[in-house]
Formats: sequence, structure tokens, C-alpha cells
Amino acid sequence: MPPDKQRRPRLRTAASPVTQTGVIERRQLHITGIVQGVGFRPFVYRWASELKLTGTVLNNAKGVLIELQGPVTQLDIFVHELTTNPPPLARIDQISLSPLTLKPEETCFDILQSDSQSDGTEDNRQEALVAVSADKSTCQDCLNDMHNPEDRHFGYAFTNCTNCGPRYTIINALPYDRQHTAMADFAMCPDCAKAYQDPLNRRYHAQPVSCPKCGPKLSLKTPQGELLAPNSLSASQDISLAVLSAAAKRLAQGQILAVKGLGGFHLICDATNTQSVSLLRQRKQRKAKPLAVMMPSIEMAKRYVTGTEAEWQTLSSQERPIVLMRALAKHNLSPEIAPNIPKLGIFLPYTPLHHLLLGLFNGPLVATSANLSGEPIITNCDELISQLGHVVDAIVDHNRPILNGCDDSVVQLIHPKDNPPQQQVLRLARGYAPLSFPLAAPLTKPILAVGAQQKNAIALGFGSNVFLSPHIGDLFSVNAEQYFERTLATFTRLYHFSPELIVHDKHPDYAPSRWAEEQSQNNNTKNNHNTSNKINVLSVQHHHAHVLSVMAINQYQDSVLGFSFDGTGLGDDGSLWGGEVLLTTLSGAERLAHFEAIPLLGGEQAIKQPVRLLLALLFQKMSLEAVQALKLPILETLSPITLSNLHRIWQNGHGIKSSSVGRLFDALACALGFIDTTQFEGQAGMLIEAAAKRADAQQLPALLLDLPFEMANVSNGNSAHKAHIWCSSQLFKQIITLITEAPLTAQRQERIARAFLHSLGDAICGYAAHYPSLPVVLCGGVFQNQYLLEYCLSKLQQQGSTVLPNKQIPVNDGGIALGQLWYGIHQRANIEFE
Repeated sequence: MPPDKQRRPRLRTAASPVTQTGVIERRQLHITGIVQGVGFRPFVYRWASELKLTGTVLNNAKGVLIELQGPVTQLDIFVHELTTNPPPLARIDQISLSPLTLKPEETCFDILQSDSQSDGTEDNRQEALVAVSADKSTCQDCLNDMHNPEDRHFGYAFTNCTNCGPRYTIINALPYDRQHTAMADFAMCPDCAKAYQDPLNRRYHAQPVSCPKCGPKLSLKTPQGELLAPNSLSASQDISLAVLSAAAKRLAQGQILAVKGLGGFHLICDATNTQSVSLLRQRKQRKAKPLAVMMPSIEMAKRYVTGTEAEWQTLSSQERPIVLMRALAKHNLSPEIAPNIPKLGIFLPYTPLHHLLLGLFNGPLVATSANLSGEPIITNCDELISQLGHVVDAIVDHNRPILNGCDDSVVQLIHPKDNPPQQQVLRLARGYAPLSFPLAAPLTKPILAVGAQQKNAIALGFGSNVFLSPHIGDLFSVNAEQYFERTLATFTRLYHFSPELIVHDKHPDYAPSRWAEEQSQNNNTKNNHNTSNKINVLSVQHHHAHVLSVMAINQYQDSVLGFSFDGTGLGDDGSLWGGEVLLTTLSGAERLAHFEAIPLLGGEQAIKQPVRLLLALLFQKMSLEAVQALKLPILETLSPITLSNLHRIWQNGHGIKSSSVGRLFDALACALGFIDTTQFEGQAGMLIEAAAKRADAQQLPALLLDLPFEMANVSNGNSAHKAHIWCSSQLFKQIITLITEAPLTAQRQERIARAFLHSLGDAICGYAAHYPSLPVVLCGGVFQNQYLLEYCLSKLQQQGSTVLPNKQIPVNDGGIALGQLWYGIHQRANIEFE
């Protein structure tokens, strides 16, 4: 069952004597889920006090342990309230209930000090454990304190309580107590200690609780790390406002700043200053990929973007993700923020620091992750100076360590016709991750899934728990691989986790695959004579794992019809897949249909120069002379020699082939003149989506494209069978005719882009109609295309097809690890069936 705090938890009750209302009993409740760092113990204390129950509550490494004594009717009321109305940030997965011997001398209810003792046994490790909460944005009560000149938290950049603030990014060990967090070295002043120890105070056991007298402090530094501010301020004074006022002035002057936030640094500049935004792009070498914009408030955001009620609600939710929203036609943001793309990634302040800075600046700020292209977010100042010191003019730093890096989450809202909106997570990180949910049956072996090469995340399964880590990133560098290992170390440390099975992608050269094999070999060499300690490895095909990830979040175990469309993934036949229809079960996937495999002329160069993809499609149906005669602007940029050489490569049939739908988007964007080189992943899809939406907005007449398919023998690993193949080259021959038979005006570009998306959607829905009894799964990065996904969902609903929702699992490679884990879990040897 997927995470859902409205869901009733399972009650596991030990045998107890039959009692009648009015009889005094003593009971023990063991509660697991997200129950630490969310105000759970004071919640229990208040209810127990109100119901005049005696007993105790404490945190331990396995959750929350409650002992209650009182009349049976009052005990039942307590359990009912706990299960139906838990604290807002809590999620109860399971309550185990057992009777205890009465303590007649007990007269009150107490909160005990946390119990961090563990017997270290395998059973102890694999029982249901507490789930670490994701970081949450500042609550309204804390904002009120921060803006109240009479409050001791006035203007303080690290204000928080049990209802908000950092969790995952500051935790070092469980149970979630101050000595196990990044706040361990900050001794509380008397005022903070009093609030921390008062069960009726909302800061009771809020581990990051602090104030200007005793907590973390900001500093302003040069790009070399030299201190600019504070200067003459005494240590007892709050310096947040002084530092942030100086930062706001620098931003108004057009400077670029690095600002240390909750899970890492942002690179920040004035979003209305084109010179600053262009300079940021130049220094960071980020030519065209859209930049996120932080708005001071909803009211200001409405000057720049328009949205549905669901989009505004998501933007202002406590998770505070970056939400992709439609830009207004007229605004004063720099056009360099999202060149040629009518969407903006908007988010609101989510820490006191951000609220103060945006309030002082009083305008929108570009706020993009501080990292080298494709690498993880930077979390400490020394690393920032060494890697990005040349990018910034100053650094806003603070002295609270970020123990676990966590980037900003990115979401968009999908609005299928005549259906409620659906949230689609594109990057699972701050506010949502770590993501966890309980299993219906406990595992007998702990399992680790190491995810994909790009948009990596890891997943763990042990006991009755599943965990998916926050977004890690692309694993193409030593720094990225080290970040991967640090993230794994965090979960290993928190949960005393030691896998007996590691699941990885079938591609042997992916960094996670190499790591998995090395771990198995190294461990098994050490334990050569002890088979019980050996680590087994298992591989699962990339697109199969995509489909399994959606099955996992829905806890679905029967067959589904999976459409797995993305950029690349090693197929069972050794070619690159990416346009697959898979009859998917927990143990395997039959390749029912796929797109025509085309050669990547020049390998990786074809991805960067999509004209090579276009030519491969054209050569399938046209002679070299016919292609040379085409009046396509992109072909006119190639010399006759280059064109002939590429044709020769195609004729020789050497090199790898790809059935990727993502590559078709690249070829179309190239043919329509939208791009000549691919500057960032997904660029073609964004431009095609924008063009299709403009066609709809103008109510332009439809163009029709036919995407034919044929039956052919295909290899599926060691076997061969018949499968449908969609003829991409035939589709593109029609597209080229539409491009060349009339002037390629903007409206004609838009009509062709829309026709392309309709042809894909019609192919998907038409194929699904042949399998009416199977639920449909739409997964892979291609379905980040909002227009295509809305078209498919609307049409599938109209024809009566059931679609399994992705829920919080990224549709792209960020969900692969969960699919790998689901595959490992359902190898029957790893399940203990009840």
C-alpha cells in the first residue's frame, strides 16, 4: 500500500484476557512509521493527559513505545484518536498492541528519555523501524515569531518547531535526538532548553531548536572564503538580518551569490536582470537549460505565471517543491531564464533564511542548485569555493553542517480531460524524500537496489519497510560516485543496514552495476567459507524496472501492459531500447511491440547532433540523392562530403541501434528547426510540447500522421518471437513531406509538432485497446511531456482502460531503483508469506 497518512494502520494485538468497559488495564503500543521528529510524543502526552491515563512514551531505534494505563473505554478512545488523527507530519504504518501487568502505584504520564540501545542482532535490524521524515518548510507559527519584534526569534534565520524545519538533512543516527543531529554541538540557552523540555510547547524536542543566543549563525564571505560580515557585531547579537541585508544589496547590484540553504547551496541572482542571468549561465557553462525562480510570495508569483487551483496548492504546500507553471505572456523576468520555453519553474521560500532574504530583496530570484553540470548539489563552503568560486561574487554561509545533501524537488500537474489533476514528480528530493512505505509481508533478506546511471537514487528493503532515497544525480564523475556512496552510508548507518542481495541495471558498464558487482566479489572473497554472509547480485532490464516502479508504489503484483518510453537503456538483445511495450510480470517482461530501431550514426555524437538521427530515419526510406535534394535548412548546414560519409556509415550497418522514442523527439525538433544541437536533456520534448500547446491555443486545423506497424521476428535475450514494430522511418517520411510541401511557418511547425504527439498517443491507446483486461503503465522520461501524457490519459479513460498512477515515483530514471527493488523482493526466496 502506498504512503498515505489518511490510511488506517494495521493493528497487531497480542492475546489478552476478555475485559469489560470500566475495568482498568495496562497496554503497550509499539508504533512504526514516520513517528519521530514530528511532534509525536507531545501529541501522545496531551491525549493521555486529557483522558487521564497514566504511563510513559519514549523513542527508540524501532519507533515509538507507549505504555498506557486506565479504563478500557479511555484506552480505546486513545487508540482511535491516534490512528485516525495523528500529528500532521506523522505517518503510522503499524501499531502492535500487547497487555502489560498493572502498576497500581503509577499516578502520572511521563515522556521518557529516548532509548538508543540495540542488541545488534539480525532480527533487531530487520524489524519494522522508524522512517526518517523529509525536511519540511517553515510553518506559519514560526514565520509569525520571526516577524514579531517582541519575540526572541525575531529575524532569526534558523527558527523552527516540531511542525517544520530540517529532518533528513541534519540526522546522523536514530533515534532522532539532538545528540544524533547536526545540532549536537549547539548547546541550548536557558530559554530554548525550557521550550525544548515543555511537552505543551510546540518546540518540545524539536531537535534543531535554537535562537540568536545559542544557535547557528550566518556569515558573508568572498569567493575565496574571506569573512565580509559580521564584522563588529558581538557573538550574542543575531546577525541574520545584517548578513542578509548585505546580501540583498549585492543582489540588487547585479551580483551572483551562493547561499547555503537546507540541503545544499543555491546560486542566486536577480531574476529580472538579464545581464546577471546571462553572466550566471556563462560562468556556470549552462547555455539553455531552464533555471528555477524563487518568488517571495504567491501574490508576486501570480504576476509571472498562471496556474490551476491544484498548481497553486502544490506550490504553497509544506513540501514547497519547484512547480512547472505556464508563464504569463508579459512579464519582466529575464528571457534568459527559460529560452523559448513558455513554462517557468517556480517555488516559494521554504526556510526562515529564504523568507528573510526574499523579504529584504522583495523580488524574484533565480535560485538554481550549486553544482557542476549533472553532478550532485554542493553542501559545504570549501567544496563550493573549489568548484564554483569562479561563478559567484559572494557566499552566504552558515555553521550548521548539512549532513545529508538534498536537492529541491520538481513537480508538474497533469490535467487529463474530465479527470482530477494528478501530481507528477520529476525529481524526488526535499519535502518528499526519503520516501518510505510498509510492505504487506516482511522480507527474509535485506535488499539494496542501486538505481540507474542517470537521475540516480537508491532503494532499500528490509523487514516490512521500503525506502527510496532523495535524488542523487547522474553518475558520470568521481564526485558523483562518492555522493552515491555517502548517501548509501547514511541509510546504512541509520538502519544498521547490510544487504544480502543487490539489484542493479542490466548494463554492465553503468557505475551502479560495477559497484554492485565489486561489493559482491569483495564481500564473498572475505566470507569464502561462510555462505550465510555472502552478498548475491541480480540484474533487471532497464525498461522492465521502469514498469515495476509503478507497480511497486501501487503494491500491484499482477500483470500489466507497460509503455516504457525514454532516451536509452540496454535491451535484452544488446541494442539500445527506449520505445517498448512490455507485458510485465514481477519476474519478467515480454516485448510485445517497440519502435523501429535506427542506427546512431556516430554513436554518442548522434545524441548531441540530432541531424544524424534525422538522417538515419530518412536513409531508411530515401536514397542519398533524394535526401540531398530536400530543402531542409538543417541539411543545408552539412557539406556534401559529411552527408556522404554519414550515408556510408548507415550503409555499413556498423554501430549500435536504438528504438528510443526520446531520439524521435530530437530528430523532429531538428527537422522543424527548433534545435541544431541538443543543449540539455529533454530540450526537444519541451519545445515540441510548447509548439503543440500553441497549436491548440490558436485552434489550428489538425494535420494527420499515420504511424504504421508491422509484425517481425525479434530477439528477446536467448529467445525469439513475433512482435509489432512501429515504423518510425515511415512516420518521418510523412513529416518531411509536410515540412517541404509548403512554407514552414510558425503555425505549420506547431501543427506538425501536435500531429506528432497525437500519432504517438493514438498508437499507445490503440495498442492498449487490444488488452482491455490489463492495467496500463505509462513510464519513462518521454512521459514527462505534459501534452502527450494528458492526451494519453484522457483517451485511455474514454476507452475504459485502467491506468496505474505513478503517484510520488518519478516517471524518469529517478524511479528505477524502486522497480529494481520490487523485482528483487518478488524473487520468492526473499519473501516470508503470512
